[in-house]
Amino acid sequence: MEPNTTLSALRDSPGIGQSPSPLSIATLFKALSEPIRVQVLELLKEEELCVCDLCDRLNVTQSKLSFHLKTLKQAGLVRSRQEGRWIYYRLHLAGLVELEEYLSEFRRSSPRLPGRICSPQPE
Repeated sequence: MEPNTTLSALRDSPGIGQSPSPLSIATLFKALSEPIRVQVLELLKEEELCVCDLCDRLNVTQSKLSFHLKTLKQAGLVRSRQEGRWIYYRLHLAGLVELEEYLSEFRRSSPRLPGRICSPQPE
């Protein structure tokens, strides 16, 4: 997937209460497909952190972490701000809300009945 395509899809993504595009949902799931990115989100749940603190807590190099932070940022799950030489990251709640609303649709629309047991076909 081209980075410009991803960014374009996210810019055009719907607001709260509207159905997100398949591309924006796929981008969110792709961003969550690496354990280190999920760990970053877990750390940012508690507080905003600079890159150096994230590197220390995750025991990874800055170059490796930068790639993962870029992916999370493109997916709209984190935001950054620069203060002097340091870049700080925090959760971007709008991206998390979009994902939560998408997944909650499955819960609301799925039947609560037990699964049907298929009978074997006669031979």
